[in-house]
Amino acid sequence: MPVTPLPLLEPPGNLCLLRLSALGDVSHLVPVVRSIQAQWPATRIHWCLGKLEHQLVGDIPGIRFHVFDKTLGWRAPFGLRRQLSGERFDILLHAQVSMRANLASLTIPAPVRLGYDRGRSRDLHGLFINRRIPAASGQHVLDSFFSFARTLGVDHRELRWDIPVPAADREAAARLTAGDEPVLIISPCSSHPLRNWRAERYAQVADYAVARHGFRIVLCGGPSALERTMGDAIVAAMSSPARDLIGKDTIKQLLALLEHANLLISPDSGPMHLATAVGTPVIGLHAASNPRRSGPYLSQRWCVDRYDDAARKFLRRPAAALRWGARIERPGVMDLVTVDDVVERLDAFVADGGPTQA
Repeated sequence: MPVTPLPLLEPPGNLCLLRLSALGDVSHLVPVVRSIQAQWPATRIHWCLGKLEHQLVGDIPGIRFHVFDKTLGWRAPFGLRRQLSGERFDILLHAQVSMRANLASLTIPAPVRLGYDRGRSRDLHGLFINRRIPAASGQHVLDSFFSFARTLGVDHRELRWDIPVPAADREAAARLTAGDEPVLIISPCSSHPLRNWRAERYAQVADYAVARHGFRIVLCGGPSALERTMGDAIVAAMSSPARDLIGKDTIKQLLALLEHANLLISPDSGPMHLATAVGTPVIGLHAASNPRRSGPYLSQRWCVDRYDDAARKFLRRPAAALRWGARIERPGVMDLVTVDDVVERLDAFVADGGPTQA
């Protein structure tokens, strides 16, 4: 069988994208899909992804979605196979290095199976692909996803999200944020607990934002016990009022709230990338992870970056000596981010005219 040349000489008829999780990574892929749609409008695009991620992007027009339900355990690939029955693809973009994604990829028939370069492969990823994107160092996750499109021959970057948000959710968000004061949303928790900051420090920053800059504070987060405990602790430590919406919104409602906010403060987590998708600036709190790789793509200058300090303290070497993307998820690592660090970024944001950007 002849080898298909890359970049492609003509648009593919059917293309399948495999990225099951997580929310932030799925949001990073939306501009890549927009770029493919812009250059190859006739190409039929399918996307295999997780249930939660489907709630975020599953109503984007022009894409056929197939949900991989990981709660089914070992049966999940068979469920995906049933959904894909009868489908044949010209290209598979295998954009996730995990054994779960590898097994899911076996259900996707495609002669060209494009995956990661050797340096970014793990969990036997190379056995499930037959083409690789070029090796690159120092890339943000979003840029690494664009490498898939560029390898195919999509050269124009369409840095656009346009994730649909129901009108009812926008109206509800407008009511919740109505008023003359700028809105600061705090999304305090990551799914990785060792990336989380201390509740009392969030409270100190929130009180400062109210007293010094006149912000209104809104707390957002999921329904987990950890997030509920964190929210309660922040509210208890604050001397100013806050609207506590933790566990009370859906993903689409969170997008609508972020659209109506002037600023988000968050550790390395999905909400910082959702804020980027709707154009809301982010003060990212980074010590366990490198903001240049996984921070808010359009808000790098507002991030608090203590990643190098963490590398030197916990690993006894500078961040430049670590494998790109290495996480330093150690107890106490986020204590390297101080209240003064965040206040300084908040003051700089306001001085730059930040509250007028909602």
